[in-house]
Amino acid sequence: MSRSANTGDRGRAGSEVPDRDIERGPAIAVRGLSKSYRRMAAGFKMRTLKSAFLERSLTSGLSDAETIRALEGVSFDVPPGEAFGVVGGNGSGKSTLLKVIAGLLRPDQGEVVTDGRVAALIELGAGFHPEISGRQNISINGTVLGLSKKDIEERYDSIVEFSGLADYIDEPVKTYSSGMYVRLGFAVAIHTDPDILLVDEVLAVGDEEFAHRCLKRIEQHLAGGGSLLVVSHSLTLIEDLCDRCLWLERGRMREIGEPRRVIDAYRQAVAEAEGRAHREDLERATTASGVPGEGAADENDRWGNGWASITSARLLINGKEQYHLESGDEAVFEIETQAHRPLEDVVFGIAISTPRGIECWGTNTDIEGLDIGRFEGSGRLQLCCPALRLGAGEYSVDLAVHARDGTPYDYRRDLLQMTVGQRERGVGVYLPEHDWKLSGGLKQATGSKGSRCEDGVASSGATEYAEDSPGTDRSPKTPGRDRS
Repeated sequence: MSRSANTGDRGRAGSEVPDRDIERGPAIAVRGLSKSYRRMAAGFKMRTLKSAFLERSLTSGLSDAETIRALEGVSFDVPPGEAFGVVGGNGSGKSTLLKVIAGLLRPDQGEVVTDGRVAALIELGAGFHPEISGRQNISINGTVLGLSKKDIEERYDSIVEFSGLADYIDEPVKTYSSGMYVRLGFAVAIHTDPDILLVDEVLAVGDEEFAHRCLKRIEQHLAGGGSLLVVSHSLTLIEDLCDRCLWLERGRMREIGEPRRVIDAYRQAVAEAEGRAHREDLERATTASGVPGEGAADENDRWGNGWASITSARLLINGKEQYHLESGDEAVFEIETQAHRPLEDVVFGIAISTPRGIECWGTNTDIEGLDIGRFEGSGRLQLCCPALRLGAGEYSVDLAVHARDGTPYDYRRDLLQMTVGQRERGVGVYLPEHDWKLSGGLKQATGSKGSRCEDGVASSGATEYAEDSPGTDRSPKTPGRDRS
């Protein structure tokens, strides 16, 4: 096993350090990593090949306005046997980070040191020649990844079996679908017996059955002491699979640590950004439409006689305005309203539905016996939900003010949009508090989660074990690997 380094102009020179009979250090060590790209758009300074050779860089000497900072000051370690995830929005530097670690890109500053053989599955079809067969590509790609001819021959049948492409292995890979590319690429990479496996979003292209096969093999790789660095927009995958997680934002480290904590912080930031965008949309819509009946922007989204209007609305989650919540969070729908004449017949209503129009829940003040005796001027109304237990997904909220006979004063469709996540497993649009109780010949297995349902009565917070129990672990298990 060797230890190699990929360094920038200001990092120390790369080295090959022979094996030592000492405890292994980090499988991946990233120190002060920075990487920039030169802007190519019209009007920016062009560099000549001569200047690039003389200065040993395409970006040195350029101003900040002439470059794009893909990575800046990134540092972390990945020890042997750890699954390390990277999350962040598009353009945050995730793929650039993987390419630098894989040695495909040279950093401008800092260094990356890897201990052991590295196999990278970064770009769809990378390392494959489209004009030759899958069989020939296995030989070429395996050689590139460090296998000898004998190694390839010994592992060939296993590679083809794992990929599931036996019927197509002698066809040119240009005839393969994107999922077949991923099957072949992952099969070759995992059969090189890497110490470090780098995986980009390409696994999302594969089908469900192959994804399960890959995850099982990755768990075996980790259980054997190998390391994994995975980039994905699937936050559930990162949370389930990884021991630690890094959140990149505009090339900089925003947070690093336990996956759930980092992902919750990332989701919160996304929710805040969505909240700002939502408020701006509401302001534009209010400016454009005004009062119903007086030049409304879209009669399909807002209608009524204008005797009263809903001037604004917002969603408060645990006391803070945001539009992303976890199922079971405390939610308050706050409505600002204005009466344009004195009214003694007033009902406020709400309806929550999915983007496909499935009504999940609705109510109004009249149904619930809240009699609004008189309404004039402006006012504020809050609908408080101590635990909004919607299932994971996207939802829209209609708000209305109308008479008891249904005559609309102001009906606003899709006025609010919100995203709901859930930590507990389940499907559907409703996630009630629940638990399972066993009796008779049914016995609970040793080590499984405890029941909180006693004598047919479910206690409140019955699903909190997902948060509270230190022994509860929802990630896939492989014997001998501890994820506590």
